[in-house]
Amino acid sequence: MKRILLIVAFAIIVVGGFAAYNIFGPTVKAPKGKYFYIHTGSNYDLVVNNLIKQNIIPRSTWFNIVSRQLLKYNNIKPGKYEIKKGMSIFNLVRMLRNGRQTPVNFVIVKYRTKEDFARRVEKDFETDSTAMMAFLNNEDSLHNYGLDSNTWMTAIIPNTYSYKWNSTPTVIFSKLYGESKKFWTDERLQKAQALGLTPRQVYILASIVEEETSLKSDKGKIASVYINRIKKGMPLQADPTVKFAMKDFGLKRIWYKHLDYPSPYNTYTNAGLPPGPICTPSVETIDEVLNSPQTDYYYFVANSDFSGSHIFTSSYEEHKKYAKLFAEAQNKQDSIRRAKQNSNP
Repeated sequence: MKRILLIVAFAIIVVGGFAAYNIFGPTVKAPKGKYFYIHTGSNYDLVVNNLIKQNIIPRSTWFNIVSRQLLKYNNIKPGKYEIKKGMSIFNLVRMLRNGRQTPVNFVIVKYRTKEDFARRVEKDFETDSTAMMAFLNNEDSLHNYGLDSNTWMTAIIPNTYSYKWNSTPTVIFSKLYGESKKFWTDERLQKAQALGLTPRQVYILASIVEEETSLKSDKGKIASVYINRIKKGMPLQADPTVKFAMKDFGLKRIWYKHLDYPSPYNTYTNAGLPPGPICTPSVETIDEVLNSPQTDYYYFVANSDFSGSHIFTSSYEEHKKYAKLFAEAQNKQDSIRRAKQNSNP
């Protein structure tokens, strides 16, 4: 009898140890790509099948046993989950039950169009570019933020933002809008007012400056040229707005034939600022606009040495002289490029 009891006890220990290992032991494998995604609307069976399909768990047995106690089968939370090699089934189920997602670090740099932004959203989130585009083109949705399909970009300050992977377009945009409101501190608002501009106008102007130069020392002076033109009622005649209007961002040179391109964004044919930004300007550029010096400049042109710097002038006659030098330098550069192309067919 004692021997039987010992055998039974041993069997219980073995079975218990086996169960404990499968539940609490390092039996979970990391998926390819590090993360496991549960899409919105996924049911329990689909989640389990995907766990097996991706070789995260070998079979459903132990996952189901633990799930009955912790997950209750209907408590599947969609999201992006980092599953580490050697994790236990118990910790895996608990993570999915509690919805402990890995946050998405949404990095916003320079975007020029809705399409660019929507494609980036699709890359980082569950939602696709079509849904994001639909949101950005929906005037009713944007009206809730005091924006429209032209000015929506003014709510986006380049930075890194933390989200849940399954965030909807509304959630994504609402957070960006909220952060943009924080960006416009009392100090920045006062500087905008001193320039005679609204924050939205500062942003639009900064987007043009952003496309004009990457040289920090020139950004404020370029902004001063455009501010002086606005005050005097002169057209901005900003080449980057023509590129934006044409949606030809690879255009190396603006010719006279481009200047009358029909678009409200073309600042050669329309007075004042365009109806919306032509890109998402950096924080540095926005601040350079806000801190732009008072000048008597009305013109600027790129330096003919192609250093990236600009020459600023107050008179049109003086401007024409430097513009001619730059055009001649461009023509020479184009000739050299064509000669190289012809010699290497």
